[in-house]
Amino acid sequence: ERLVESGGGLVQAGGSLRLSCVASPDIYNANAMGWNWQAPGKEPEMVASIFSGGGRTTYAERVKGRFTISRDDARNTLWLQMNDLNPGDTGIYSCFADDPYVGLNRGQGTQVTVVS
Repeated sequence: ERLVESGGGLVQAGGSLRLSCVASPDIYNANAMGWNWQAPGKEPEMVASIFSGGGRTTYAERVKGRFTISRDDARNTLWLQMNDLNPGDTGIYSCFADDPYVGLNRGQGTQVTVVS
């Protein structure tokens, strides 16, 4: 697999989790990398992205101020720090890498469950 996520789990509302995504070297430097969130029964939505050549980031409105995306180039790893979680954040979080040369790649995802 070219993208492998970890770090999900069960957490109480108000808690934090940090997700990681290890990318294969051939796609780690994709133009855009980020995280999607898929709530139960819903389509995936982008929650955070980071772009090469400067590290510009974008966030979905509902996570701004709570989630932080970052990358560790020495480890080919993408991170998602999630703070102040609430039950509405429950779902499968998967990372993606998108580039004209390697296409769109997605990981299998990791489950995050937030209980009140």
